[in-house]
Amino acid sequence: MKVLVLNGPNLNRLGKREPEIYGSETLDDVKQKCISLAAQFNATIDFKQSNHEGVLIDWIHEAEDTDVEGIVFNPGAYTHTSIALRDAIAAVNVPVIEVHISNIHKRESFRHESKLAAECVGQISGLGTFGYELAIRKFLEQ
Repeated sequence: MKVLVLNGPNLNRLGKREPEIYGSETLDDVKQKCISLAAQFNATIDFKQSNHEGVLIDWIHEAEDTDVEGIVFNPGAYTHTSIALRDAIAAVNVPVIEVHISNIHKRESFRHESKLAAECVGQISGLGTFGYELAIRKFLEQ
């Protein structure tokens, strides 16, 4: 099995950006944990990050034409603004779990709404980077 882990804008700044909200782990730390977890299930992780909406959309579309069986997606701020990403998720036959490091429902009011959640099989919010591992487990333990 192969799981695609996508990360949106500013997640390349993990460990530096607002550590009181996002913690001290880097995106590479998260990547290594995901790869290690997948290896326990003889699965693979394709781990990507982009600050560009169109690139993320392309990766979602491409997932359908590969052996990807699930997408773990932390869309960052695009969560609250991107109808284009919502439409990309709706346009493919690959299940997506939306992940957020912080609890978006306890933050600024503009962060409370996800444009993507209705097209995802689930949403994990507020459990730190452990949310990535939970989402991956959901796909691997099916």
